[in-house]
Amino acid sequence: MALISIGRVCTKLVGRDSGKRCLIINILDDNFVMVTGPKKLTGVRRRKVNMKHLMPLNKTIRIRKNASDEAITKALGRRKLTPFMKGEKREPASRSKKT
Repeated sequence: MALISIGRVCTKLVGRDSGKRCLIINILDDNFVMVTGPKKLTGVRRRKVNMKHLMPLNKTIRIRKNASDEAITKALGRRKLTPFMKGEKREPASRSKKT
């Protein structure tokens, strides 16, 4: 089983969308993939992302390559993964100084 495949649910680790769930919709080359949230569900817009910035989860959905956000939303509704995709954004850990 490939860790990085079309339809794999991932968590973004780096960037302004860190901590949010996204979905791989296309594999561009050895280092980059195209992901989407869709934006109205998770806030992650469609963009090119380095694979090192993603943590693949064990959830997948069946979608076509470069599927539209409407098709993805419909597929998520069928699989009842929508609550799973609406994960809370993790707050950065507070750094308390020991004095």
